[in-house]
Amino acid sequence: MLRFIGLRLLQSIPVMLVIITGTFFMQRFVPGGPFTAERAVTPEVQRNLAAYYHLDDPLWKQYTDYLWDLCPKAFHPSALENGPDLKAAFGIDFRPSFKYPNRTVNEIIADKLPVSIELGAYSLAFALVFGVSLGVFAAVRRNSWIDYICSSAAMTGICVPTFVMGPLLVLAFAIHLHVFNASGWYGPIDRVLPCLTLGSVYAAYIARLTRGGLLEILSQDFIRTARAKGASEARVIFRHALRGGLLPVVSFLGPATAGILTGSFVIETIFQIPGLGREFVNSAFNRDYTLVLGTVILYAALIVIMNLVVDIIQVCLNPKLKFE
Repeated sequence: MLRFIGLRLLQSIPVMLVIITGTFFMQRFVPGGPFTAERAVTPEVQRNLAAYYHLDDPLWKQYTDYLWDLCPKAFHPSALENGPDLKAAFGIDFRPSFKYPNRTVNEIIADKLPVSIELGAYSLAFALVFGVSLGVFAAVRRNSWIDYICSSAAMTGICVPTFVMGPLLVLAFAIHLHVFNASGWYGPIDRVLPCLTLGSVYAAYIARLTRGGLLEILSQDFIRTARAKGASEARVIFRHALRGGLLPVVSFLGPATAGILTGSFVIETIFQIPGLGREFVNSAFNRDYTLVLGTVILYAALIVIMNLVVDIIQVCLNPKLKFE
C-alpha cells in the first residue's frame, strides 16, 4: 500500500504542474490586471505597484519565480537560517494578495478554508445518508410505489441545478415560512439550507448508484444461499449485500468530493457564506492573481488526496482488487 501511495503522489506532480501552468498563463492573457479596477493613479504610482509585485518582469520569469516560491522552504538556500523550525522549512508561500495587501494568501486560506470544509463535510454527510437510504429502499422494494417515489426524487435532484434549488429553498423556507435564515453562517440553523442545496444533487446520484449496485448483488448466488439458510432480510441486506452494493458509491465519492468542493463556489455566493469558494469568486473578478492561484492549487491538492483515499477504501471493501 505504501508503494501504491508513493506512486500515486508522484503521478500527481505533473498533474499539479499542468494545473498551475494553465491557471497562471490564462490569468495573464485575460484583459485587465489587478490594479485596473482601482481609482485612477499616476503612471509613476502604476509603475511602482508593478515593480513592487514584480509584474514588470518578463512573463517567463514571473512563472519560474512563482514555482520557486511554491517549493518547500527546505529546498531553498535560506532554509538553514530557519534552524529546527519545521513549519517554516516545509511551508509553501502563496505570496501576498493583490486585493488585500496587508494579508497573505496563506492567511486568507487559513481563515476561510475551515468554513468551506465544514460546508462540504455536512453536505457530503447528508448526501451519503439520504442517498444510500433512498437507494436501499428502492432496491428492496423494486418496482413498487416506494421504488417509484425514491427514483422520482433522485431524478428530480439530478435535473434541478443548485443555483435554482438554492433560491427556491430560500423563497420557501426563509421568506414565506420563516423557518431558516436566507443568508449568513452564524449558528447551526444557518447550515441547513446551504448543505441541503449542495448535497441534494449528489444524494440523487448516490441513490441511483446504490439502487443499481444492490439490485446486481441481490441477484447473486450467495444472496440466495443466505436466504436459504434462514438469514433475515435485514441481515441479508446490511451484512451481505450492502458491502458489495456500495462499491459504485465509493467509486463516485472521488468525483463527488470534487464536485462538492467546486460547487461550494455557487452556494457560498448565494447564501453569503464567508468561505474560500466565495473568496475565489471575488478574486477572479478582482484579478487577484495570487489568491486565484493559491485557491486552485489547494483545491486540486484536496481532490488528488480524496481520490487516493477513495482508491484505498475500494481495495479494502473489495478483496479482488489490489494496490496496483
